[in-house]
Amino acid sequence: MELAQVRLLVTDFAACYHFYGEVLGLKPQSGAADGPYEKFSPAVGSAGIALQDRSVMAEVLDELGDTANGHRSLVVLRVDALHAYCEEITMRGATILHGPALLTDRLRVAHLKDPEGNLVELQEWLLLRG
Repeated sequence: MELAQVRLLVTDFAACYHFYGEVLGLKPQSGAADGPYEKFSPAVGSAGIALQDRSVMAEVLDELGDTANGHRSLVVLRVDALHAYCEEITMRGATILHGPALLTDRLRVAHLKDPEGNLVELQEWLLLRG
């Protein structure tokens, strides 16, 4: 078994496309900025984040409805230099809600939200201190 992607169901596809592509700097697979689907990949690694227009999935599973309530997901992205990356994405329009700050002795994190309110955690993995 292989994890293909994490897919976020969104109502404002264009705003989320801009956020994951232009603000966070992930590479879109096809350039389908108008949706209803797009997969984004980081420069390294095989995991991806996909956006799916929520209304399309609601046609398949009507229990989804038109809007989501509360936090339904936490997208986690690993970066090498968290402070520098946070400065870079802030200049491109991101708003950091928390951090960068130590979460554990091996992990520094920062948190933000995408245009749909999905939580995004940026992680910098640290060597064990000792």
